[in-house]
Amino acid sequence: MSKEPLNSEEIQRYARHIILPEIGGAGQQALKAARVLVIGAGGLGAPVLQYLAAAGIGTLGIVDDDTVSLSNLQRQVIHATPGIGRSKADSAAEFIAGLNPHVAVVLHETRLDASNAETLLSGYDIVVDGSDNFDTRYLAADMAERLQITLVTGAVGRFDGSLTVLQPWKSASDGRQNPSYRDLFPAPPPPGIVPSCAEAGIVGALTGVIGTLQAMEVIKLVTGAGEPLIGRLLMYDALTARFEIIKYGRKVR
Repeated sequence: MSKEPLNSEEIQRYARHIILPEIGGAGQQALKAARVLVIGAGGLGAPVLQYLAAAGIGTLGIVDDDTVSLSNLQRQVIHATPGIGRSKADSAAEFIAGLNPHVAVVLHETRLDASNAETLLSGYDIVVDGSDNFDTRYLAADMAERLQITLVTGAVGRFDGSLTVLQPWKSASDGRQNPSYRDLFPAPPPPGIVPSCAEAGIVGALTGVIGTLQAMEVIKLVTGAGEPLIGRLLMYDALTARFEIIKYGRKVR
């Protein structure tokens, strides 16, 4: 944990956190000391970055090699019309600086791949996957497991979304080892089976729901408040306004 105390401006900024017994001053100090890497500054990454910056996460890393386009603005709420054509990572960093100057931003203007995944993830306490493709999701999950870094992963499509938390190198209170991403989703679907958002469409507010829930899981993990979604997949159906949770476990290997 960072030894640098919260200054008077930070105490005022985070006052509504600090009065919560589940967070308090110690929890806010833990948020300030935390290093969180967010993969993607798009539909999911936008609300994740927005709320983690507001919450006072001390260091936010951003992995994104894309630029802002007009069709992004229906859901990627940290970007704006004047920023069309601009690097998403750079646009996100500017937004965060305007929201909370106490947050340090580390830009990784590249695409996560097998050649850089270990370097990019190393040094972070938690990784949040807001990517929009299966290759990145599986790579992030496999590397986070290898490096023993907590992963908060989410996905959205049309009117549905889901998220879970992964710590597969740890054991639950009953002594059983926590499940991995591949225990939940053993292998990616064949190419072309699941349409992209560009092909199938997506309601913008859905990404806000799932991305905000991902940010909430990070805050819980850092402060120790509540019970994270380990071994549980939270699913949301926007059309029926229904949340469901399914439990999943480690498979015999």
